[in-house]
Formats: sequence, structure tokens, C-alpha cells
Amino acid sequence: MHPNYTIDSIKPPKYWGKPADVEEDPNYYHRKPVSSAHTIDLSTNPPKLSAKDSAAISPSGTVIHGRYGELSLQQSKGIPLEYLALLHPAAEGAAAVRQLKSGSSNGGTLLIFGATEPSGLSALQLASADGISVIGVASGDHSGQDEFVDTIKSLTLEPGTVVPQEFAIVKSAFREIVHGCVNGDSAHGMKEYDTDAFVSSFKNNLLEYAKYFPESKLSPNPEDYTFSGKEKDREHFDANITAYLSQFPKGAPHIDEVVLKEAFTKEQYAIFKSKFHRQTTAVITGDEDASDSFSPADIVKQMTESPESISQIADTSDEGYIPFEFSTLKNQIQNGVEVPVGGPVLGAIVAVTAELSVAAKAVAQGKTLREKAEALQFLTETQKNAFAAFSSVVGLAKEAGKPVIVVGGELPELSTVRPNGDDVSAALSAMELAEDGSSRLNYFVQIYRASDYPVYSDYAIHRAQEQVPGPRQIIVTK
Repeated sequence: MHPNYTIDSIKPPKYWGKPADVEEDPNYYHRKPVSSAHTIDLSTNPPKLSAKDSAAISPSGTVIHGRYGELSLQQSKGIPLEYLALLHPAAEGAAAVRQLKSGSSNGGTLLIFGATEPSGLSALQLASADGISVIGVASGDHSGQDEFVDTIKSLTLEPGTVVPQEFAIVKSAFREIVHGCVNGDSAHGMKEYDTDAFVSSFKNNLLEYAKYFPESKLSPNPEDYTFSGKEKDREHFDANITAYLSQFPKGAPHIDEVVLKEAFTKEQYAIFKSKFHRQTTAVITGDEDASDSFSPADIVKQMTESPESISQIADTSDEGYIPFEFSTLKNQIQNGVEVPVGGPVLGAIVAVTAELSVAAKAVAQGKTLREKAEALQFLTETQKNAFAAFSSVVGLAKEAGKPVIVVGGELPELSTVRPNGDDVSAALSAMELAEDGSSRLNYFVQIYRASDYPVYSDYAIHRAQEQVPGPRQIIVTK
């Protein structure tokens, strides 16, 4: 806080408007009208309110933008003045998406580093609105804020997602999630299963179980044990062990291997599974239909001797469909809950952060691989992490032979986007509020109303310089 200001000088008044039941009140305060909105320019020393990224209302009622000049009433209609101050990052995002999707007829996957930065957030939302899947990486300042990252993730189109910067540092993990988005569930082994092999395995397991736990021999033979000094126990051992074991589920009946393999088909397994499902549900819910004598082995034996009709269960109808439920009669792992395929990588968008800028410039100065590695050793941990995550994103784009576009600043050896008039118009259209208050492009804005309290201007600049400014854009209105 400036030394000439005190806490009392920025204390809100008692009333923001005239109370209905008070005629005259010294605390009654008229809010001063807002005529301009500014972002914070951190590139200057000291930082100050930005003249370029600002929007001001002209005497004629139009909006004058610091970069793009006068905006017509039609262009600025329905857009908050605070959002118009962020028109440049919005236009950068629109330009980057336009360039990367130009070679694609529809769909595709876009990689974005700095998806929580103004330009990256713009590109993420505009790409999703155009039907493009986005794999975004939250910048280091925001990646620890789970709620914020989840909120940004909700703005993406499936199967796109947003991951923290720390996740992207592990290149193998990041590669897997990108390939999963590009190729669909097949990348994770979600393929049709072999139902014949599964039923065959079930039969073999049942035979092994029946052999190991036969119901005809609940107790071991006393002759197989030595009763040294306790011969008197031999006489009652069989009866005692039988009584003891009777409290547990009985063993399996003898099952003819040939009959089992011939008669117990996939259809019979589906019937058996439905019975097991009903019994399990009844036990869990405390239903009276639960049978205390339910014996799966006995049920299988009865079904091999007297096969039942498959028409009696709902396994074959859509009415009995349960997502991801295993069925030997149809493959329904993906039925009804399929995740769309993102499609091939279109390229990468890199939103410049302070840490990445320092790291990229330091590494670029190295002529050899050793010099670049040595440059990394003198960086801070946050700068190293930013560069590692950035390398993961750029590496996958280059591996696919696709371009990398920089927004929100400049990086060595990479091209920075230059928005044109169409990009500005696209950004304005996306920021326009619909009748229900929604828009295709949204920002997280924290407003400091310097029109009422001039000290807020200095305070906003101070907050913008904090190491972790938080998941929002600081806007000063005057």
C-alpha cells in the first residue's frame, strides 16, 4: 500500500446507494461512472496500467481499444468493458486456432501449453467451440489449484482435458494421454474381448475348484495324521472336523468334465451370471430373496444336466443394459458410453509465462547440447519445470510434423501469432453475451474499481507482481 494511504481511505462506504428508509445520510455514496478498463503491463519498469490493452468509452459512445482502435457499436454490443480490455489475448487465441485448423477439414487434437493464461485460455475455448479436442497444460502458477484446473477442464470438449504442469513433465505419461485422445479408447486396450476364451477359463477354474473342495470329503482322513499321545482323539476327529467345516459353504459336487465343456455354453454362462447378480444384489440390499444355501457349483451342475432357456433373462435385450457390464453374448464395454476420438494432432499453442520465457532464452543461448544442459542447471526449479512441460508439448507436435505457434509473448526459434481483422472480429463475436448470459469465450476477472478508489490502481499493480497472482486476470476500471 502506498505510504500516503491508510486502511480507512479504501474502506467501502456504508451505503453504495441511497437507502429506501433514509432521507438524508452522510454515508450515502454515489458510485462514479466507469469509462475505461486496463490490464497491468508487467513489461515496463516499474509496472503500470497498460495503454495498449485497454478499452475506453468515447464521447460518442463507441469503445476505443488501445491496440485495435475504435470498435463499432455493433462489435462491442453486449460485451463487458472489462472483457474488451482482454481483446488482444482473445484475438491471439482466435488467430492461433485459425492457423492450426486451416489444414483440417474437421476435428483434430490441439495441444496447448499455458492453457490457464489469457491467450491460452482463449485458444482452448475457441478450439473446443469449433469441435476440436484440446489437451491443455496449466501453467505452473495455477497447476496446484485443483478446483481451478478442474474448472478449465470443464470448458474443453471430450475427449480433451487439462492437466497440471507437473503431469506434463513426465513425458511418457503426457504422451499416453495425448495418444488416448488422438486414437480413442483403443489406445488404452479397450478392445473386444474373446468370450469363448473367457468361458473356457471359467470352466477350467470350476473343475479345479471342484477337485480341491469336493463336497464328498469335507474332512481329511484321520489315518493321514499322527496323534502322538492323543490317540483318544482319533475316534472323534472325523465327526469334529466335519461339524467344524459344516459352518462354511459346502464343497462342489462332482462335475463331469466332458458334460461341462459341451453343455455349459456362452448362453448358459449368461443365465448363470444373471442368477449370481440377483443373489449378490439381494445380499447387499438385505432383500429377503437372498438364499442362504446359494451354491454356484451346484447351480452350474444343474444347468449342465438341464440347460435353461436364454429368453428368461434380460442379458440379450437393451432393456437390461448396464454400462461396462461384462456380457458373453455381446461386447458392451463401449456400447452407449463411447468417448469420441479426438483425431490427429493439429499442432501446439504455447502461451508464454514468465518462467518459460527466462528458461527458453537461457537454453537458446547455448550453442551445443552441453551448453544448453549447463544453462538449465542455473535455472530455478519453477523455470526448469516450465521448460520441461513446454518441451513435452512441443515435442509431440513436432513428432507429428505439425507447427508450434506462440501467443502472449515471444520465444526463440518459434513464430509468434499476429492477429488480423478477422481474428479480432472472431474474438469479439465469441465474447458477446447471449440472452442467457453465456458466451463462447470467458475469463476469470478480478476488478479493482479505481474510479471510486484511486489507491486501487496501485494496489492492483502490486497484486499483479505477486509470484502466484492466482487464477484470474486483474483489470483496473477508471
